[in-house]
Amino acid sequence: MVYVTGDLHGEYARFSAPAVRRLKKGDTLIVCGDFGFLWKGGKKEETLLKKIGAKPYAVLFLDGRHENFDRLGAYPVTDWNGGRAQVISGRLVHLLRGELYTLEGETYFTFGGGESPDRELRAAAGTWWEEEMPTPAEMRHGLETLMKAGKKVDYILTHEPSGKCRGLLESREARLDGLNVYFNQLEEYVEYGRWFFGCQHLDKPLSRRHRAVFRDVVPVRESPKRR
Repeated sequence: MVYVTGDLHGEYARFSAPAVRRLKKGDTLIVCGDFGFLWKGGKKEETLLKKIGAKPYAVLFLDGRHENFDRLGAYPVTDWNGGRAQVISGRLVHLLRGELYTLEGETYFTFGGGESPDRELRAAAGTWWEEEMPTPAEMRHGLETLMKAGKKVDYILTHEPSGKCRGLLESREARLDGLNVYFNQLEEYVEYGRWFFGCQHLDKPLSRRHRAVFRDVVPVRESPKRR
């Protein structure tokens, strides 16, 4: 079974949550950005990454706003389950922007990244990377990937929400960046089953197809409850 959760921010205790502890051999846990375990480098961090990669279930993650992109960029890109990815250690894998993967016979389009609202403060502290915001080339690649798939996928996983969902969560006057607008275009362009996103630190179904995830561990095939 494939499950989705939200931002971990390097908090290893999240793997001890009851819902995570119930995952079995062969299951998959996907983190919708801000994974945060590749940060300072060093022996202690490498040991922790190997520990995560050795779990009986696979741990896959999108990048978010708060990642060390220098650390991520040091890993080679390889073909993995139909798309390009970076194998960090064992069953720990970074899913790249604009790629399409097949898991348990279903397709997953992934697109990480986002713009930090506090980027000036983070830049001053040395914890901001320009690579957090997807480039036009990455967005074009995503569209090309979807075109090759016949504009139809089972699931979309992102860090940021679409502009439509961001407006529902914040306000209809919420300031949208280029990535939110890009995702609005995907809403109109692609036929999909469900869309999961992190970023908002919120666990809430917004519609039958849209789900904000943070601490919840949600099976992808679960029908969200109406609220």
